[in-house]
Amino acid sequence: MCLAVPMKIESIKGNRAVGSFRGGQYDIRLELIETPRIGEFVMVHAGMALDTLNEEEATETLRMLREIDELSR
Repeated sequence: MCLAVPMKIESIKGNRAVGSFRGGQYDIRLELIETPRIGEFVMVHAGMALDTLNEEEATETLRMLREIDELSR
C-alpha cells in the first residue's frame, strides 16, 4: 500500500526542502510543486512532494492518520 502524508515546509534550498511530520524532519524533493513556500503544506510520498494542501486539509488528514494509527494498536 502506498501512502502520502502532509508535511509542512520548514525550509527550501533549490528543488529540495525540509518538511516536518509528527515531530520529525524529512528531506523533500519539490520538482512537482510550481511555487513552493515555507509554511505551506504538501502531500509527500517517497520523499517527493506531489501536491499542495491548505492548512485545513492538512489538519484533517493528519487527524485521520492519527485515528488509523490508534485503531491499529
